[in-house]
Amino acid sequence: MSLRLIDGSEAVAEAALSAGLRFYSGYPMSPATDLLEQLAKKLPQRGGVCINADTEIEGVNMAIGASMTGFRAATGSCGQGLSLMQEAIAEVALNETPLVIFNMARSQQDYFQATRGGGWGDYRTIALAPKDVPEAVELTQLAFHLSDKYRVPAIVYGDNILARTLTAVDTSPIAFEPLPPRDWALDGTTGGTGRSKQIWTWGVGKHNTPGPGPQLHWRNIADKFARIAETEQRWEAGFHEDAETMVVAFGTAGKFVEYVVEDMRQEGWQVGFFRPITLWPFPEDALERGCKTARQVLVFELNAGQMIDDVRISLGKRVPIRSIGGISSDDAGINIGDRMDASYIRARIIEAMEPVS
Repeated sequence: MSLRLIDGSEAVAEAALSAGLRFYSGYPMSPATDLLEQLAKKLPQRGGVCINADTEIEGVNMAIGASMTGFRAATGSCGQGLSLMQEAIAEVALNETPLVIFNMARSQQDYFQATRGGGWGDYRTIALAPKDVPEAVELTQLAFHLSDKYRVPAIVYGDNILARTLTAVDTSPIAFEPLPPRDWALDGTTGGTGRSKQIWTWGVGKHNTPGPGPQLHWRNIADKFARIAETEQRWEAGFHEDAETMVVAFGTAGKFVEYVVEDMRQEGWQVGFFRPITLWPFPEDALERGCKTARQVLVFELNAGQMIDDVRISLGKRVPIRSIGGISSDDAGINIGDRMDASYIRARIIEAMEPVS
């Protein structure tokens, strides 16, 4: 184990390299620019390629092309940049091409984008939201593993706190279960043989490649995402065994909530916390179990109310669900605003708990 004091952007870059990243094409938008700069420096030293794309659409499509040849590839920007990549991300899912997408976001207003997307067809995107830099190192490598395992897009959803926090971390490779060979990769070996490989939704089962045809292909894709939804849920919970109030938060906000809840427990408040690590698949059953003693559920997220929809889907009307977060940005619209503050979160929780206590 080798610890180094580095910021989150460098840690994520090192974790991606440890996972085998060999091609990155990103679009520079703060705070995602830091990650692009780190990879521009580090990737060529490891025999890889990093391209500062002229547009977000060029960036994602170059990464798709690299992935189709069997190399681990990724792209990234902040949420505004990823909005232009949505059509391509949907194609990645439907074409079964592995791809990791980094969203170093400006706030938490990209939850719908990460979990609902804006492309066409019946597709989903694995979305992982780390709470701090050490977890970002782990989830970055997990994203590449899951993306390869299922041949799907995987989003690592960070923010400017994560990108710019200095932490001592170990970015060594993490061992996962073995993966099948990439026999789907376009390597030129079957060209002209009548058995050419195709990684294109409309081409599956048509031309020279035996296959199920588009309709059955899309059904198979839907079944695969249903399996992922059942098997790849991840979460963290605390003090939920007797909590009358559960607070749900994701990403770096989840770490702030965890700190506040731990402090309040020492003072005798019956409060607990729940943090989805996978925003999709959302850990619905785990949340329901975690709220078994709750008389109310509070949702802290820095947006107008997005994850709260999944909380309501998970819990139904069994328990009151209230938002205690809200839009929080600085005047420039680039950094998280003053609601990401332990004293603010604590005050909002206590205010909501007073009628319950």
